[in-house]
Amino acid sequence: MELNARNLSSVTLRRLSCNHRKILNTRRSLVKPKLRPFAAKKSEVRSHGETVKYEVDGCEMSPARLLGKSALSAVAAVLISICGCDAQALAESLTVAFPVSKALEVNTVQRTLVEAWGLVRETFIDPTFNHQDWDSKLQQTMVEMFPLKSADAAYSKIRGMLSTLGDPFTKLISPKEYQSFRIGSDGNLQGVGLFINLEPNSGHLIVLSCIEGSPAARAGIHEGDELLEIDGESVAGINSEAAAQKLRGRIGTTVTVKLLSELEQGNKSGLREVMIHREAIKLSPLSTAVIYHRSLDGSESKTGYVRLSTFSQTAAVDMENAIQAMEDQGVQSYILDLRNNPGGLVKAGLDVAQIWLDGDETLVNTIDREGNMLPINMVNGHALTRDPLVVIVNEGSASASEILAGALHDNGRAVLVGNKTFGKGKIQSVTELHDGSALFITVAKYLSPALHEIDKVGITPDVQCIPDMFTASKAWTSGVKSSASSSLEADSCIIVAEHELEVQRSKGTAS
Repeated sequence: MELNARNLSSVTLRRLSCNHRKILNTRRSLVKPKLRPFAAKKSEVRSHGETVKYEVDGCEMSPARLLGKSALSAVAAVLISICGCDAQALAESLTVAFPVSKALEVNTVQRTLVEAWGLVRETFIDPTFNHQDWDSKLQQTMVEMFPLKSADAAYSKIRGMLSTLGDPFTKLISPKEYQSFRIGSDGNLQGVGLFINLEPNSGHLIVLSCIEGSPAARAGIHEGDELLEIDGESVAGINSEAAAQKLRGRIGTTVTVKLLSELEQGNKSGLREVMIHREAIKLSPLSTAVIYHRSLDGSESKTGYVRLSTFSQTAAVDMENAIQAMEDQGVQSYILDLRNNPGGLVKAGLDVAQIWLDGDETLVNTIDREGNMLPINMVNGHALTRDPLVVIVNEGSASASEILAGALHDNGRAVLVGNKTFGKGKIQSVTELHDGSALFITVAKYLSPALHEIDKVGITPDVQCIPDMFTASKAWTSGVKSSASSSLEADSCIIVAEHELEVQRSKGTAS
């Protein structure tokens, strides 16, 4: 088969020079100007016939090469060429030409393949690509993808290509998965404000909770209600994520749910249908409580408890508001609970750190693909509170959680309580591709401010806590203004954290 303009498609990856990189900013202060951003900007895709132009941030490209010179077959040849841009634009373009699949949906994935390959080529932390020829890997994957008939099979080839990098955090996710990721990181969705879960024993979908003030809460839906139908369709056999997708929708539309609820009078159960209007729902990753306790000397004090479940875009603002509210209540010390927080947006972790720190402290040290260490420092920071602080971590605390815990600990601001953290000391960029999927790429690794290695090592807390380590009652009585009071009082790590705060108060010093 002869390759010509009619059976070739091309993707042009237009690359901006290093001089055009944006400086990463953190809340309340400017980061030193030599920093490079962690995340590539959202891709811009423009179609011109069979050519797609794609822009990403980056530095100089390596020289152009010709790939696939009939090594496997002329049909699967992949041509790569480089073309200069005008000096004013300070950019270069890498054009990849490839044979068009007869299956339209596979041809779409071919373009996704080239986009993903180009981004990895530019930004992946290991410049050897796990000791392999990354250009040849594109050729090989295109050869394997060309005869396929379905998009799913084609996407699996991209995932296979990425798996050869030896980094589980560099991955491609589907458009639906990316939508769910954005809901988690943005902290906003369009729906009814209902949290549901599949009960493992019965297989029933059960309401866990309703967001306060949400349409579901106003409709009288309660914890423990069983979800039976959505818009007249049974939910039997579907999981909680599929049901959540059905409940979401455009603002102003309605959804009707059938529920099995326990009646307030008696033990009888009752069926009811509820029509709910969808609205914009704000998800907060934060839960708080004020713990009141009396010491042996009879004095009373208040401890603010803050649990952060993920580092979303709203995490720092939500925490700042929560801390200010507790300061207004006269709280004298704090417990920040990062257990089972898998991370999220790195910038959100840095922003949260600045709520607790003063001055020009180093928050984290990053190491790029060239091995350069770049510290991220605050500039004339002002902490919202200087009250004693304990941070609780465990083996589920990862990534941005470890950045925050390391920043607070190494700068002498907090005592760490709990168990050794997960040990994910790498940072990923997230880029939306032309088909709505998204590519996660590991672009840097990080060390704590004191240059402690975190990746595959984790952070060991100052004081460990073990479940049920306390058999005796606490040395003080406590009461919690929260629905979670019983669980907080029974939590051994919180007991240890309160003891550490008591020690700090008795010394008259803050962490």
